[in-house]
Amino acid sequence: MQDINMIRNVAILGHGHCGKSTLAEAMLYTAGKIKRQGKIDEGSSTMDFDEEEIRRHLSINSSFNNYTWKKHEIFLVDTPGDDNFLNETYQAVQIADSAIFVVDAVIGVKGQTIKFANFIAEKNLPCLLFISKMDRERANFAKTIDEIKLLLPIKPVVLQLPIGSEANFKGFVDIISATAWLFDNGNDAKKIEIPEDLADQVAEYREKLMETVAEFDDELIEKFLENGELTDAEIMAGLRAGTMAGGIAPVCVGSALLNKGIAALLDSINSVLPSPDLRPSLLGSHPLTGEMEERKPLADEHFSALVFKTMADPYAGRLTIFRVYSGTLSGDSFYNASKKVNERFGQLYLLEGKEQRAIDMVGPGMIVAVAKLKETTTGDTICDAGHPIVYPVPQSFEPVISFAVHARQGEEEKLFSALTRILDEDLTLRLTRDQQTAEVLLAGMGQVHLEVVGARMKRKFGVEMELTLPKIAYKETIRGTARVQGKHKKQSGGRGQFGDCTIEIMPLAQGEGFVFEDRIVGGVIPQQYRPAVEKGIQEAMEKGVLAGYPVVDLKVLLVDGSYHTVDSSEMAFKVAGSLAFKKAAQEAGLVLLEPYTKMTIRVDKEHVGDIMGDLNSRRGKVMGMDADATHEIIIAQVPMAEVQSYATDLTAMTAGLGIFTMAFSHYEVAPAHISEKIIAASGQ
Repeated sequence: MQDINMIRNVAILGHGHCGKSTLAEAMLYTAGKIKRQGKIDEGSSTMDFDEEEIRRHLSINSSFNNYTWKKHEIFLVDTPGDDNFLNETYQAVQIADSAIFVVDAVIGVKGQTIKFANFIAEKNLPCLLFISKMDRERANFAKTIDEIKLLLPIKPVVLQLPIGSEANFKGFVDIISATAWLFDNGNDAKKIEIPEDLADQVAEYREKLMETVAEFDDELIEKFLENGELTDAEIMAGLRAGTMAGGIAPVCVGSALLNKGIAALLDSINSVLPSPDLRPSLLGSHPLTGEMEERKPLADEHFSALVFKTMADPYAGRLTIFRVYSGTLSGDSFYNASKKVNERFGQLYLLEGKEQRAIDMVGPGMIVAVAKLKETTTGDTICDAGHPIVYPVPQSFEPVISFAVHARQGEEEKLFSALTRILDEDLTLRLTRDQQTAEVLLAGMGQVHLEVVGARMKRKFGVEMELTLPKIAYKETIRGTARVQGKHKKQSGGRGQFGDCTIEIMPLAQGEGFVFEDRIVGGVIPQQYRPAVEKGIQEAMEKGVLAGYPVVDLKVLLVDGSYHTVDSSEMAFKVAGSLAFKKAAQEAGLVLLEPYTKMTIRVDKEHVGDIMGDLNSRRGKVMGMDADATHEIIIAQVPMAEVQSYATDLTAMTAGLGIFTMAFSHYEVAPAHISEKIIAASGQ
């Protein structure tokens, strides 16, 4: 076990394709953890090892590894940058002590960059900024820093100033020590004189750095105002204080692909980012009394950890992954305070890409896995049985898109068994059944997300899943009243069939359903046949009259009829009731109802006009506007048929900046031109 102040727990964040996994690869290689620096495009990356990740050239899951650098033990989480897998990144932020926030020097700040920066700001997570791809064509350090200052809730302070850029990127100046370093062989660097053309910039950045870090210490600000100068040690102390408070983010530069500047980044992680014991204590509740409990992130505290991820491993079975917050764990059991059960385990593992390394004891800051647990699932708190605590379950994002799920004939049971296991791994998935359309719906964070789920099930469980757009659950209702006779009379030799009823129908308010009243006087229809009339009407309502959708919100009065002593039967009156209802509904005037969804859309000010215009084009109604610290909030009601692929459309319209939630709202009469199309498509 390391001293806790020598441990770091770091998540790597950034927008898609900014080079996070390449950076993780370079860090592991530089630290000597791996012998060869793999490449994403070649499918040889240590961190992106899933078959779908290799095929799509993007991170789908958070992956884990660790390395030792100058006696420090660093636990690393490499996160996805695609909106379809946003929840993986969000969960990593919840359990990390700090972050490396990667910004592409070519592309700069994108919509997703802002989204991930907001995660960091929300958690007040200490972070280092790494300006990547400095060797690429059009790499622009100054422009990238300006965009970060302007667009992100993170205050950058330049720690390293690049020497050259694009093909001429050849080193950096350390602002604290005012020393220049030229890349030599691979990641090695040799000390040189500061280039003359950078001398003024270095002096300016050092002045800004001293001024900024002094703000976090009263003694430093006093000394800086008096002398206009701070020692290197004082600058570093102020930098650490400001970074740990979440007030500033030191900026490092490099090229992960060429392994330039990575050793300096590893040094900065050790010197600037916090160890677990410097993070705030965690608050939870006692599982029996409900009273608040506190755990300090120290090795000599009572053991506690939070399970934040479950994944299926083809060899080890189901892996349960947890972050240790306090105390140490060894032996072969722990207490699950969320489920109130003791759980035995076989072996503790450190995850190292797709490999696992067995260990005997774990402590604060470590990310650990155990295999084949029976009771413990994602979100559970595990701890010392004598001192139980339950931590709040980290929130997950709600799914934003749904598809109907179909299996190949004869594989239904196999498909849903596989889906159940996948649901354990991925908390953003929802599996539901639409009662009206009889479709099974799978909801997720985007179409790519659900396609990846399908590919994973085929590979792991040998079952194929087909996705189609869900059927829209339209309904029908009446607008007026009608009185109609329904007679069913059939004679075919022997006993015939005879049923005769007269009904009156009238509309009810939306949501009132179906009401049937028996108003028969004098026994014109015997008592035993009257329920059959109601049953015939209800069956006809379910099948619909206008376009095959259920008819809702109406009242039926059974007012008259006649019967035959020999030929009448329950079946005959059931048919008569059905005939009467169909005729009456036509006479009363049928209309089609379409479902509306309530949408809450969060976007930046720049895109509000585009979103409003788009909602109007989808027949939506804006019901109100609001705002929070980071977004404009649009609340709207929109026909469900118009927003089945809204997740993809919103990402395209806002460059990944927009987020939304959606829930069923109500039914409304569909416009005539829409109804005509739906009726024609139904073939009724």
